[in-house]
Amino acid sequence: MTATPQLAAEDAKLVTLARSARPRAVSAKLPAEGAAVRDETGRTYVAATVERGPLALSALHLAVASALASGARSFEAAAVVTEGEEPAGADVLAAVGVPKLVLARPDGSIVRS
Repeated sequence: MTATPQLAAEDAKLVTLARSARPRAVSAKLPAEGAAVRDETGRTYVAATVERGPLALSALHLAVASALASGARSFEAAAVVTEGEEPAGADVLAAVGVPKLVLARPDGSIVRS
């Protein structure tokens, strides 16, 4: 049995928000995921995977896009709730400079922080 990593309160909040978004995910091609990101001021942005016709967007891409559209200039952390080994759209983390990713399962258990 492995120990679950302890998270700072702010990171635990991101996981909780990402878990709350995941049930709204609508997708057949991408994994059903929930994501939350925290910007430099502590504001959080939440999204779920969306697919409609030819449009397929990862939860992480949508959360980051929402933050950028709201004026975020930098990021402190992101959390993704997924059943996969890596989140869909993880390429966006390096592109916008998200220094920390918390990966969690739908039951809230932490895979990586």
